[in-house]
Amino acid sequence: MSVGETGGRAQDSTWFQRFLLPGFALKAVIIGGGYATGRELAEYFVPSGPWGGLSAMLLATCIWSIVAALTFALARKLDAYDYRAFFKGLLGPAWVAFEAAYLIFVVLILAVFGAAAGAIGAATFGWPELAGVVLLAVSIVAVTAWGTSAVEQMFKYVSILLYAVYGLFLILALASFGGLIGQGFANAPPPSGNWMAGGLTYASYNIVGAVVILPVLRHLTSQRDAVVAGLIAGPLSMLPAILFFVAMMAFYPAIGDETLPSDFLLRQMNVPGFHILFQVMIFAALLESGAGAVHAVNERISGAVESRGRPPLSAAARAIIGAVILTGCMFVAGRIGLVDLIASGYRFLAWLFLAVFVLPLLTLGTWRLLRPATAPHMEALP
Repeated sequence: MSVGETGGRAQDSTWFQRFLLPGFALKAVIIGGGYATGRELAEYFVPSGPWGGLSAMLLATCIWSIVAALTFALARKLDAYDYRAFFKGLLGPAWVAFEAAYLIFVVLILAVFGAAAGAIGAATFGWPELAGVVLLAVSIVAVTAWGTSAVEQMFKYVSILLYAVYGLFLILALASFGGLIGQGFANAPPPSGNWMAGGLTYASYNIVGAVVILPVLRHLTSQRDAVVAGLIAGPLSMLPAILFFVAMMAFYPAIGDETLPSDFLLRQMNVPGFHILFQVMIFAALLESGAGAVHAVNERISGAVESRGRPPLSAAARAIIGAVILTGCMFVAGRIGLVDLIASGYRFLAWLFLAVFVLPLLTLGTWRLLRPATAPHMEALP
């Protein structure tokens, strides 16, 4: 994609595309199987208690906002809208280190999504676990086959559904067991010393989403857009999790042992219609997260193909690539399980992305942003 093409399209961008779409897209990648079901919240925030958990979530939000703002600004300066081009500009020949880490990330998160989809189908509709996995895989392939525009539309409409359902979830939780929520916070000790570790770990492995969503940044018109969109992205991504966590504190600390905290809370509410709506929303969240991860791979491959003077990937090629990725990744879930995947794999990813993304971004990336560009709007890739 040339600078002229990017700039031309950016001039026609709407306010939503410039400032809110990146945050909705980041939330889409982050929310995934563990956030949407509450399992990640139970793993990283519940052990620190109500106030410690909220403190950890606010810390993670600040980290996401800062790293997203730097990532978006550097991507625009480098004119890099897929992760291959971005890391060539950031790391030079060492960019392959990120690709190796990202492939591990894709395998793990798609396995988590598959495990979550299977668990939701079984818990809500009594399906065999394989049915939920296959339905999610087919849906992801269908969306990603049609490229960036289709993925952006999905981010927009699923986000509207998601924020509305989480808001209603908190209202019903307050109506059903609001007294227990109040008691949970009133009787809780102050944040314990390990709350920072939970926030840092959660922020570290999830912030790679800022790179996954690079294709939607083509709507940015200035570095100011990039910074503002990045700062907004953190709160947009964490808000549903905070609403969910507050409701979970009605049953602290036992809620930390639930495989699907969402299903546990919905049973306490005893509103069957909303129970089904919430599980549909979680499936939609899994869909947007999985589609974001697979679309990033498609865009990386398409960018490499176009750099050789060939046409971009067709819808059929995107569908085939997505199907191959999902067939291998999702069925890892059947052998490991949701709880073990989140507890062990994500901590490993946190350290990995700190080394190959966050630290280079905060050092090399900041230096590249501050030094004068070699050409208007962009800096040549090494």
